[in-house]
Amino acid sequence: MKKRLWLLPIFLIILVLAACGGQKTEGQSDKKAESQKHAEQSKQEFPVTVTDANGKKLTIKEKPKRIVSLIPSNTETAFALGLGKKIVGVSDYDNYPKAAASKEKVGGKDINIEKVVSLKPDLVLATASNAHNSSAGLKQLRQAGIEVLVVNDAASFADVYKSIHLIAKATGTGKKAKEIIDGMKEKVAEIKVKADKIPKQDRVKVWIEVSAPPNIFTAGSGTFMDEMLDIINAKNIAAEKKGWVKYSGESVVKANPDVIVLTYGYYVKGAVKQVYNRSGWSGVSAVKNKRVYNVESDLVSRSGPRLAEGLEKMAEAVYPDVFKK
Repeated sequence: MKKRLWLLPIFLIILVLAACGGQKTEGQSDKKAESQKHAEQSKQEFPVTVTDANGKKLTIKEKPKRIVSLIPSNTETAFALGLGKKIVGVSDYDNYPKAAASKEKVGGKDINIEKVVSLKPDLVLATASNAHNSSAGLKQLRQAGIEVLVVNDAASFADVYKSIHLIAKATGTGKKAKEIIDGMKEKVAEIKVKADKIPKQDRVKVWIEVSAPPNIFTAGSGTFMDEMLDIINAKNIAAEKKGWVKYSGESVVKANPDVIVLTYGYYVKGAVKQVYNRSGWSGVSAVKNKRVYNVESDLVSRSGPRLAEGLEKMAEAVYPDVFKK
């Protein structure tokens, strides 16, 4: 009898441990179920209602399967979101990624509405500029039963994040959009940290030239390029002007920039050399010190996921000692 009583506590301990083990398994099951629930919730459900750049609400009934993009920035964003196989038409200007070249072309400034309709898209990615210049054409698309999403004409990094988010919401690619935006923000933050360490006396004046003479244009305030210079602590000599501005050569010489950045050098042969040989420019600091550089236009002016890469290229050109890898 005593032996049996002695065994009883051991038996009870075994029962308790078994119960605890069962509770742990049950808890793990609950945790797994909760994880699955969150995963299901993260999958965007359709129909979805979005408000476009014109304040128009549209309800997209099903996840788009055939998409036409009317501007390169929207195309780049759509590809980055993993929608490449669903894109059936792009603008004549689309050059990135390479896969965009194999897509049907639907026009440039003038959209070929019949071509777009023939591609049978269930979503067309337009922009505010499209909506203004081709309002009649976009109306025709809507009348044909095609959803048209007007994306904002972005002029800042914040605007680009909004554009990516809007396209993602309309296509059910929110998770990928978050990855893209977080990556862009991280790169911008890293560049800013480096730029903030540049002593004030070493910060430079920059002239950005987006077109060659006789009509010289530059990027004033309210443009990506001006924002980039601000982020890297450089002064845009045209910052007092707004938007895309025509400048005279005399004004540039008078401003005497320390660095000149050209955005058309990849399609104009010998662009940098032409600047060095300009009459009356020999006294400009950037010319004297051989500080004229090319930066690819699409990277610093196109409102898409590569804009952070453009900022990096701009930083490397303006402050090579700080940013060159």
